[in-house]
Amino acid sequence: MAQVEATTERIIAADAEKVFDALADYENTRAKLLPEHFSEYEVREGGDGEGTLVHWKLQATSKRIRDCLLEVTEPTDGQLVEKDRNSSMVTTWTVTPAGEGRSKAVVSTAWNGAGGIGGFFEKTFAPKGLGRIYDALLAKLAAEVEK
Repeated sequence: MAQVEATTERIIAADAEKVFDALADYENTRAKLLPEHFSEYEVREGGDGEGTLVHWKLQATSKRIRDCLLEVTEPTDGQLVEKDRNSSMVTTWTVTPAGEGRSKAVVSTAWNGAGGIGGFFEKTFAPKGLGRIYDALLAKLAAEVEK
């Protein structure tokens, strides 16, 4: 099994704290940011950053649906880590200042991919697909915090 990784980033015209707070708000804001690839969104515990337990289904392709139950931690300032209880998938959100009134939001997801030919295709195509999904989410995040 090979490690599969997908990373997407965006410069947002809002302070890093405002961007981070929007991402960490699983109770209200996060659901508004999710593109159509996400369904069955539900906060099961917490709702604001560290200690949140959130569920969703992620449909990366027409045939590939991942049932995610994510535990959220904040290991350092400006960072959220979502660890899936149902798989090896870990998503890290990092928000840093990027000049006056601007921030850089980076989302990186990694998981243990399949072996063999299926693993080759997963490692080749999954990062691009997930990148497009997260790019759409970051665009919605920017629209939300730049209001």
